[in-house]
Amino acid sequence: MTSVRDEEAGRGQAAVPVPVPVQGGRKAGDEPGSGVVTAFGRQLKLLRIRAGLERPEFGKRMGYSADTVASIEQGRRIPQAQFIEKADEVLGAGGVLMALKEEVARAQYPRFFQDMARLEAEAVELCAYDTIVVNGLLQTEECMRAILAMRRPLLDQETIEQRVAARVARHEIFSRWPAPLLSFVMEEAALRRPHGGQAVLRGQLEHLLLIGEMRNVELQVMPMGREDSAGIDGPFTVINRKDGEQFVYAEVQGNSSLETKRDQTNLAAARYGIIRSQALPPRETLDYIAKLLGEL
Repeated sequence: MTSVRDEEAGRGQAAVPVPVPVQGGRKAGDEPGSGVVTAFGRQLKLLRIRAGLERPEFGKRMGYSADTVASIEQGRRIPQAQFIEKADEVLGAGGVLMALKEEVARAQYPRFFQDMARLEAEAVELCAYDTIVVNGLLQTEECMRAILAMRRPLLDQETIEQRVAARVARHEIFSRWPAPLLSFVMEEAALRRPHGGQAVLRGQLEHLLLIGEMRNVELQVMPMGREDSAGIDGPFTVINRKDGEQFVYAEVQGNSSLETKRDQTNLAAARYGIIRSQALPPRETLDYIAKLLGEL
């Protein structure tokens, strides 16, 4: 077992926390082991050594295994917010680790989604139209894992769990205050496809019924029998910020686009309005989801 003394050997002085530059190499959001994730891991190790703690003892105080601590220190695992908060406290870091919290949080998301994650956190209004799968903000953890497991090329289990945790963290939008206005229109096909099996689908539909009762949320289904649909160009999301700025996000095959030009965002917002008018009203939608649930 490597001791704290062994890790300090050859330095000639005790280890102290020093800023670790994150310039150079890849940006946060690339695979684990680069950028801000590596910077956080190095800083965590320096602070642990300064505190005179070996990995097993530090892990015990944190409620994590020594292997998990090692993975984080080596930049192979992205730490969750609660880990960062507790580590800063346990190691007496005085905010050194907390200073990297937001950047590390962004690194949980695929690089193409990071800007959208930031905008979600700033949104006062979010309107999303989805066609194939239920929107990530509405998914249960079981549904998330099932969908992520279907990605090709395959994602390893650790990456799947990291992305599930990141997606769950986005659910903070439902408890935020002041409450943002949230509107979701989804094609009926997204509610019928049993990703992960019938039990997962049942849990997902039950979850939608609960979310749909929230005062700041409106869910609408576009029935498969509708002859007219303004959503033929595919899924997209319109985001409005408090400062009046409007954005349109679209994603396909692991690539994303973020539109900021006012004429284009206005067109997308108008298109979303037409889609809403073609879909079932919110109350009828909840009745429709309950009907689908009863058919399982």
